[in-house]
Amino acid sequence: MRSYPERGMLALVLVNLALQLFDGAATYAGLHAGYAEGNPILCWTLARLGPASALFLFKLQACACVLVLWRLRRSRLAAPALVLSAAVYLACSLAPWTVALAGLHLDLYTAS
Repeated sequence: MRSYPERGMLALVLVNLALQLFDGAATYAGLHAGYAEGNPILCWTLARLGPASALFLFKLQACACVLVLWRLRRSRLAAPALVLSAAVYLACSLAPWTVALAGLHLDLYTAS
């Protein structure tokens, strides 16, 4: 059985991985719905590789970083890094994409 701090770290890792998956899927859906990407580096890559390839590479890199933090979980900076990462993705991805895509769905629903 895992210790309490290790279970907490595992939960943070799983939350961060889930946020990465959500961000990739929501960004892909948003791009196809006509929304623009706010990250200029990702925007540049999208223009060169296309949405699926660019998002796959960016999300693969982000998930790899999260897994590196899992490997470094005994470091006193690993947990704060995972909490900060989750907070940034909640504020800059989950909340805005949820509002944007829900608004799009509402517009489609009320138009028909």
